[in-house]
Amino acid sequence: MSERFSIARLAAMVLKEFIQMRRDRLTFGMMVGIPLLQLILFGFAINSDPKHLPTVVQDNDRGVFARDLVWGLKNSGYFELRGSATDNRQVRRLLDQGECSFVLTIPADFTRTLLRGERPQVLLEADATDPAATANAVAAVNQLIERALERDFTGPTRSLKRAAPAVDLRIHPLYNPEAVTQYNIVPGLMGVVLTMTLVIITAVALTRERERGTMENLLATPLRPVEVMLGKIVPYILVGYVQVTLILLAAKFLFDVPMRGSLVLLYTVSLLFIAANLMVGVTFSTLARTQLQAVQMAFFFFLPSILLSGFMFPFRGMPVWAQWIGEALPLTHFLRNIRGVLLKGNGWGESLPHLWPVALFLTVMLVLGLVRYRRTLD
Repeated sequence: MSERFSIARLAAMVLKEFIQMRRDRLTFGMMVGIPLLQLILFGFAINSDPKHLPTVVQDNDRGVFARDLVWGLKNSGYFELRGSATDNRQVRRLLDQGECSFVLTIPADFTRTLLRGERPQVLLEADATDPAATANAVAAVNQLIERALERDFTGPTRSLKRAAPAVDLRIHPLYNPEAVTQYNIVPGLMGVVLTMTLVIITAVALTRERERGTMENLLATPLRPVEVMLGKIVPYILVGYVQVTLILLAAKFLFDVPMRGSLVLLYTVSLLFIAANLMVGVTFSTLARTQLQAVQMAFFFFLPSILLSGFMFPFRGMPVWAQWIGEALPLTHFLRNIRGVLLKGNGWGESLPHLWPVALFLTVMLVLGLVRYRRTLD
């Protein structure tokens, strides 16, 4: 064998790799698709300064000054009016369910107090479970209110314009008033860890059966496809619960995260989410031919989940098309439920709106997995 470097042998080796790359189209697609997905998500979808945050107004005054104040906030771009509230109970329900980020309450004597030359109090309640999502809007709101009322202080009301702010704005950041980052991140990490580990583990499990040739043994048994799938999933449900328990213990004793809600509800929410991720892994395993492809598919699912769910970046800061994609991901709804249970003390009523999307996703993945698994057996 010649020890001298050969251009011909090198060219043959390069050609062989190109042929292999052409045969393995899935891997090549991942090499192109994942960077492209990162570019689109980071370039268009990620925004650390969210605007058009859903805001509900409880206007007990209904005067001209109150209306100008509300429209001044809306025209700023930070606040988007999503209706009105009639009482404090409705306000708390909207905030608990995450249907709005802010509630502005204007007292009944707002106009009268303002015309007397006094400073009426206005309350702005903010959902501070994710401090980064509301921080910029809260920082700008005082100046926005002054600008909104400035044009009204003309003519007979010119005397109301003074150096001090005309309105005494009281801001109440709820659920996480001290803006502790761990209160938001640690519960979210539970969903991220479950998504990353369970999808990969399950996707690799069935693919490994085919690579090792043990799938033929399963085919020789009277097991039905649904029984094989459930047999693969059930042990990993227990693994998922172990992960949930460990993260909850760390959240309580290491990070002092408040746990205001029911642990029974929390584990029920986790069960649906764990099953949904496991079914994603099973579906990927029916598509992949090798364990490497299964892992690549898992990361292709994990990347948009972590970026579009509201874990790393404010969900409402993303464009509408990115929010639609995020709403289809189970991690988005799990994060809302887990933070709602731990930080807000939400019950079943507040959690159900975010449970059925996960259940629907689980059903779709179950049907796809069964269809694909039957084809794999054939």
